Amino acid sequence: MAQWTRVFPAFTTQFKDDERLDIDAMERHIDALIEAGIGGLTVCGSVGENYALDAGEKLEIVKLAVRATAGRVPIVAGVAETTTRFCLGYMAACEREGVDGFMVLPTLVYKLSPNEVMRHFRTVARATDKNIMIYNNPPAYGGDVTPTMFRDLADEANIVALKESSTDIRRIQQIKTLCGERFTVFAGMDDIAVESVLGGARGFVAGVVNAFPAETIALFDLACAGRYDEAMAINAWLAPIVRYDNDPRFVHYMKLFTALAGHGSEKLRLPRLQLDGKDRAEAVAAFERAVATRPNLPNVARAAE
Repeated sequence: MAQWTRVFPAFTTQFKDDERLDIDAMERHIDALIEAGIGGLTVCGSVGENYALDAGEKLEIVKLAVRATAGRVPIVAGVAETTTRFCLGYMAACEREGVDGFMVLPTLVYKLSPNEVMRHFRTVARATDKNIMIYNNPPAYGGDVTPTMFRDLADEANIVALKESSTDIRRIQQIKTLCGERFTVFAGMDDIAVESVLGGARGFVAGVVNAFPAETIALFDLACAGRYDEAMAINAWLAPIVRYDNDPRFVHYMKLFTALAGHGSEKLRLPRLQLDGKDRAEAVAAFERAVATRPNLPNVARAAE
């Protein structure tokens, strides 16, 4: 199976003013991200507002992504349905559309026991021969997939990657200690990407990359190449922006930054409302300062070698 590495944007789902999907905006955005040098694309994840999309819309976005990427990068579909059975049906439909793999959460709504989580992941893995990335995000979703649970899933051959968003940087090394190089670990939080690489991460599912793709990719590639001073210089510049990835309204902020960068709108679906007042003004000011002080990037191609 092909290995997944480097930066995979957590792609934003773009809506028109009437809440219909904005297919044209998303297609243009995909082209811009590929031009910047992404390693893959995740669609219909948390930043992609999976919870706000019906089954038909999710498949429409998957179709768009497969068509727009045209095989240039792997497409990973977010799987976060409310039951295992619903997950399997959705995954089968995505496979027919040509996705390369799946980013799978424990089922949403109810917090599962560890045994339920493990049964869910095993059932999903055995229903497909596509690559699977497990997404662990206890701050957002309540449940926790621990390092020992990852170790116990190592016998499922097509579980190839882990997106670790627990915010505990020690987790990556713990996973490495238990599992060796069995999985590719992806950093899952924008504000600890360099630290995640130091712990052993070799992929990065990022949010701010939607607005600052070249800089996010350079930061990660430089860190992987051991050029930490250069990576941390970009990290310091991005710090006022990536801190919003840890806010409970991270989707609001990522969509705002994406819109300010010229890739669609900040429109969300009700009941979520766009940012306003002081919160929005501070985020816009942070974005404008970042643009005004944009750094000259080192030779990223050389860093990635």
